[in-house]
Amino acid sequence: MVEGGLAYGTYRGLFAPEWAGPLAKVLVLLLVGYGLYQNRHLKSLYLVLLGLFLNALVIFANGGHMPVSLGALERAGVEGWEEILKERKDAVHTLLDSSTRLPFLGDTIALPPLRKAVSLGDLFILLGLMGVVVEGALRPRSLKPSPFRLGFALGLLLFATLWALGLV
Repeated sequence: MVEGGLAYGTYRGLFAPEWAGPLAKVLVLLLVGYGLYQNRHLKSLYLVLLGLFLNALVIFANGGHMPVSLGALERAGVEGWEEILKERKDAVHTLLDSSTRLPFLGDTIALPPLRKAVSLGDLFILLGLMGVVVEGALRPRSLKPSPFRLGFALGLLLFATLWALGLV
């Protein structure tokens, strides 16, 4: 919610994208990192960790913003973002261009059914989350987690899925 609020505030001109984007990413990484640490026994979360690392690498290499390919957005059927990205009205994303560092790690993969462009890191995150669901389904019933830990894991799964899909 914090990331979404900072992104919306930047779009409305309330926050400067130079600090709102990096702040949002740092907060998200801290919260998700804590959840990953608390659930480190789930081996599929290591794919999520790899995806977060790849995303963090490209984001921080590009001044705290995820580079987005206009071509990928067009292939995904998403329109209207060119001016927003060019004018830097998005706290989270920036336009992928010739000055972009590590462009292959940016949002360059078009997903037309979802009308979204995603990164390689996002794909690792989604694979890891699917693995967590499978691991949870295959866990012996005698190892029931506490209600708090189960609620936290489900909340983390929901948040990470929404974040990976760009809905948060």
